[in-house]
This record gives sequence, C-alpha cells and structure tokens, in this order.
Amino acid sequence: MKAELAGGLELQSMKFSEDLKGTSEKSNAFSSWKYVSLISGGSTVRAEAVWDHVTMANRELAFKAGDVIKVLDASNKDWWWGQIDDEEGWFPASFVRLWVNQEDGVEEGTSDVQNGHLDPNADCLCLGRTVQNRDQMRANVINEIMNTERHYIKHLKDICEGYLKQCRKRRDMFNDEQLKIIFGNIEDIYRFQMGFVRDLEKQYNKEDPHLSEIGPCFLEHQDGFWIYSEYCNNHLDACMELSKLMKDSRYQNFFEACRLLQQMINIAIDGFLLTPVQKICKYPLQLAELLKYTAQDHSDYRYVAAALAVMRNMTLQINERKRRLENIDKIAQWQASVLDWEGDDILDRSSELIYTGEMSWIYQPYGRNQQRVFFLFDHQMVLCKKDLIRRDILYYKGRIDMDKYEVVDIEDGRDDDFNVSMKNAFKLHNKETEEMHLFFAKKLEEKLRWLRAFREERKMVKEDEKIGFEISENQKRQAAMTVKKVSKQKGSKEKHKTDRAESSRNCSEEKDRRRTSQRGVSCSKSVPPAYPPPQDPLNQGQYMVTDGISQAQVFEFTEPRRSQAPFWQNFSSCHWHPRMLSCLCEFVIEVSHGLHW
Repeated sequence: MKAELAGGLELQSMKFSEDLKGTSEKSNAFSSWKYVSLISGGSTVRAEAVWDHVTMANRELAFKAGDVIKVLDASNKDWWWGQIDDEEGWFPASFVRLWVNQEDGVEEGTSDVQNGHLDPNADCLCLGRTVQNRDQMRANVINEIMNTERHYIKHLKDICEGYLKQCRKRRDMFNDEQLKIIFGNIEDIYRFQMGFVRDLEKQYNKEDPHLSEIGPCFLEHQDGFWIYSEYCNNHLDACMELSKLMKDSRYQNFFEACRLLQQMINIAIDGFLLTPVQKICKYPLQLAELLKYTAQDHSDYRYVAAALAVMRNMTLQINERKRRLENIDKIAQWQASVLDWEGDDILDRSSELIYTGEMSWIYQPYGRNQQRVFFLFDHQMVLCKKDLIRRDILYYKGRIDMDKYEVVDIEDGRDDDFNVSMKNAFKLHNKETEEMHLFFAKKLEEKLRWLRAFREERKMVKEDEKIGFEISENQKRQAAMTVKKVSKQKGSKEKHKTDRAESSRNCSEEKDRRRTSQRGVSCSKSVPPAYPPPQDPLNQGQYMVTDGISQAQVFEFTEPRRSQAPFWQNFSSCHWHPRMLSCLCEFVIEVSHGLHW
C-alpha cells in the first residue's frame, strides 16, 4: 500500500516538477535583471524574510521570518546586501521573497499587509511605464501565487522523498512512532496541495493572468486546509524530537546526506518542516494583496473577499489550537496540585480551562447546599472543595460530564423540583438519567458569565470535532514529564531551604556555646527572622521556611546540651529578684563543678 501511495505521489508530481523547473529558471533570470536595474536606478526594492537568518558574523544581516528587508544590492545571485532599520549586511537571497508589486514602495511593514491595508498612493516604481494599471498589478499577484504554489509543491516533494522516504529505509535508526512525530501528516498535505494546485492551474489564464478567477478554488478546498491544523499542533513535538536526535552525530550526518542527495538548498531539516506552518499563515496575506488589486466589478471579487475571510478565520483557529496545546502543561500541573484526585486525568478529554468560580450547589432534590469551586473545561466540569484552614488547598470532589448535560436558565423564585427559594440560579439536567444539579451564583453578573461560558464550551467542542482536534499520547506524556520535573525542582528547592535553615540554627548554637564556654553562663537575645523570599504563585498562602530562625531566651552551660527537666523549662520564665538570682547562679556553678552544699 505504501509503495502504491509513493508511486502515485511521484507520478502526480512529475508534471509539477517539470513545469516548476522551466518557470523557476525564467523567473530567476527575469528577477535578476529587473531588480538589479531597479536598484541601480535608485528605486527601493523590498523583500520579506521567509526563513530565520541567525548569524554571529559582523557583516551579515540577521532577521526573522516575516521581517521586511530593503534590498540595496542584488548583483550577486546568492548573497544580497540589505537593510533593516539602521542595520545593514549580507544575507542569503534564498531566505527572502521579493514583493510582488514593488511599485507600492511599502513603508507600513508586515502588519498592514496582513490586514490588507496598503497605501495605494505610495511612491511608485516603474517597470516600463510611469504607473501600472490595476490589471497589471493583479496579474503580478496572480503570477506570484502560482509561482509560490509550484515551488511549495517541489518543497513538499523534497521532504517526502528526500527525508521521509530515506528514514523509512533505516529501521535501525527510526521507528514508526518517531517518524509520525517528526513528519506528522506531511504526506496528506502533499496530496491535498497537489489537488489544490491542479485546480488552480485550471483557473489560471496564462495569456491574461488578471482575468484568472482563483477565489472559487480556495472556497472549494476550504475544508481540506484543516489538515494543516494537525500538522501545526504536532510541530512543537517534532522540534523536540529532532532536537533530541540531533545530539547524536549519526543523525546529523544522516539528515545532511539526505539533503545533499535530494539536491535541496542549504537549510536544516527543521527549517524545511517549518514551511507548512508558514504557508498556511501566508494565504491571508496573499489574498489580501489580491483583493486590493481586484476591482469590485471583477467577476472574482466576491469570491476573493469570501476566501480571504475563510482563510483568516482558519489561521486564527489553527493558531488558537496551537496555543491550547502549548498550555496543556499548566493543566497537568494544576491537576497535580489538587488533593485526593480520582478517575481519569483532565487531559484525557480536555485541553482548555474555560471558566472557574465559586458557587453554592445542590445535587438532586432535598440535597444539602454545599459551597464548591468549579472548573469548567471542554467536555467536563470539575468540582473541588477548599481546605477549611488552608484556603489555597483544593480537594477533588467529583466532576460533571458536560456532553451528557444541558444548561437550563431559571428565573428567581421557588423551585418545585428542589423545594427551595432561588436567586441567580441555573440547572444542569442529564438528558439520559434525568439527574439534576442546582447552582446559585452570588450575583446576577456572575450567573450570566457562567451561562456564556457554557455556550462557549459547547461551541469549542463542536469546532474541535469538526477539525478532529485532540491531544496526542506523546503530548500527554510530555506534560506528565514536565509535572514530574517541576515537582522535583520544587522539592529540591524546599530541601535546600530547610538545609540552609538547619545550618543557620546550628551555626547560631555553636556561637552560643563558644560564648558560654568563655563566660560560664550566657543569655542569647531574640533574633528577628530574615525577610521571607517571595512565594511561588503555585504556593500562595503556604508557610515558607526562612533563613533566620527566632531563638528563645534560654540559659546554656559549658557542658554538652541535655534534655532539660521541667524545672529548668520553667526556670527561664520566672521573674527573679537580682540578689536572689545571683545566689542561685552561684549554687548552680558549684553543683556543676561537683561540689556539695
């Protein structure tokens, strides 16, 4: 099956590779002549970074993906001279993408491009005429979209055949789970992207590119773009797995050999795997630029506008899902802090804390009114009880499966089911067992916030089901390992503080013994505790061990310390007349030297 799939992918990509080769050569030749001419003529040429360029060399220009670079010299095909703000330097030409319509002279930066609000009145750069018309500008954008899609197909082919195919041959170095983590669903993206580009080619008008209608193509394939969500969610795990493997020189040499064999550009494998993440985020930028140069009476205008809205919403949701996965460590740490936990872990079903608050709660009619803290996650709500003394400590008291319950808003008054008077209340009703939970919020505003949170929870669940969002087993394991690591570090810190306190106490006792040996009897004064260090946010309200220990006022003798009898324990708390105390001290000294009264 895998052989057939690989063969199918290879046959489907042959045409794109051939077309790409000819297009790329012509495009590079034209770009080299065009932009060198523009720069030598004093015009401003700008490019957008598509890769991070990290360098320590003084004469090289460092930048991040998305930065806008002013190109000052493009005479060398491999290395260009550019400027960002006040910094100038050399940078690889393959790390940037030149602006499609350089005539805009964009000064606003990438934020304005992302929102599709470029200034059409900016200074123009001329390519044969003083001002190009809107149709020519639209043609430039269309050609740019087509060229980048063809290059992207070649890029995906290189990953699948140059890296993944070679990795599958080395069972001694990679297992199936590792390959799934590193490459995710890259083959699914490759297949989808070839179908998408094939439809784009059908809509592309080679003679008059500005007449092309590509908006409907984006709308027809909008559901297919959701496969990028899975890839983006997995990308962090891929980076961690690669980082672990790259510590071994065998893997470094293997991946470099794969790159050279496939004749890929000089970028590490993690850079290639980042491209799909960047690609899905660039579609809104390209569509915004296309919409800007599309007249409202153009047949493609409303489709491009709709496609822009769809792709913006999609990228926002993909970024939101990625953010949720990056925060699952916090959920795992929170669960570890709850005492008496029972049942499945939160991460087995949930990935987002939606709302939390304290309410009164009654379970079933004639039940007892109880005060609980509620944590609403997607799919479930967890009930906890605060410790009576330590209010920062929570005890697990159960959970409610939100997939089985519906929320019922209740007006103020008396409830017949529970036989209680209600204010700011609502119910959770089990549609299968008819079980009910009654909740009382302290204020109306709090009740309304809870009702909105329940609606948001249902909406989130439906969206996750639509795109197949879930937390992988590897991500759950990583979260569990993080919790153990944090707990170990906290335990080590507490032990270090305790050791320091013990050392400080022993040092103080040693000083007292030295003074006692010199004077016979001494009275140590009370030492104020050192200012306590700021508390960890996860341990607010807990008692912290300080470096300084307050010493009680006691008498000490030159002999080794022994457990004190009740007489001596009460002795220091008495108030003695000075003369009487002096006589008593002389008696104690004589007894301590073996003399008799």
